[in-house]
This record gives sequence, C-alpha cells and structure tokens, in this order.
Amino acid sequence: MPETSRPRRSTPAAHRQIDLGTLNARTGYFVRRLQVWIFQDFIRTLKSVQIRPAQYSVLVLIAANPGLPQADLSDTLGIERARLVRLLDELERRGLTARLPSTRDRRSHALFLTEQGQAALERIELLVARHEEHVTEKLGPARRKALIKLLKDFG
Repeated sequence: MPETSRPRRSTPAAHRQIDLGTLNARTGYFVRRLQVWIFQDFIRTLKSVQIRPAQYSVLVLIAANPGLPQADLSDTLGIERARLVRLLDELERRGLTARLPSTRDRRSHALFLTEQGQAALERIELLVARHEEHVTEKLGPARRKALIKLLKDFG
C-alpha cells in the first residue's frame, strides 16, 4: 500500500520570524503586548486566591479609602459602572467587601473591606509582591522604575 503524503505542518508562529510591518513603530502594540504578559503573569501568580487584576485594584482602593463611593471607585479605575456592580457583587458574595448606605448621600453606597477582606488582601499582597518580582526580572529594575514614572502621567 502506498504511503499517503501528509501536508507538512508549518512552523509555529512563535518560532518563525514574523515581519511586524508598521507595528514595529506603534507604541500601542507594544504597550498591549506588555499588558498581556503582565496580566497573564498576575493571573498565574494569584491563581490560588482567585483574584484578577481589576478585583485586586478594587480591593486596594477600598482598603486605602474606607467608605469610598461606588461612583468615585468607577471613575478612578475607569471601570464602567455596570461592570463594577457585577465585580462588587462577586467580592461581596465572597465576603471580602461590604456596601453600606452612604452617610453623605442616601442615593449611593459606601464601600468597605470586611475583616475577611482585610485578611485576604494581606495574603494577596504577598502574591502581588512575587508578581512584581517577575515584572522586575522581565524589565530590569531601572526600566521598570522608568516605565512606572512614564505611565503615571496617564493615570
């Protein structure tokens, strides 16, 4: 019986030299690539505590600003309000945050970490420190510091 010829598999893109064309001069392309790498490492490093980057940001801001109104949190992090409500529902379901009526505005809620949320954030910060070590290894300490300084202008 004659041997059937199989089509040859092409080399995976990760191993081939791909011409990026004008992307080589596009800031957004490289910022996005770095963001993807950072988010993937963050998610992998914090997998055991099941915290994603947006959830972490929310916990940190609530911890630093007890009683923070939801609208201020949404504006500060640039999270669409409907998405923030779902995110807060999840954190509240997990016992990490609490929404209480605001003492300043009866139409809004004030956000707080629960005791469980404070304890969880302490554990999370240890893992985030490990993630930041990975970022420093990838960029180098001086470039990491320069990148943070540059990006703070857009925050």
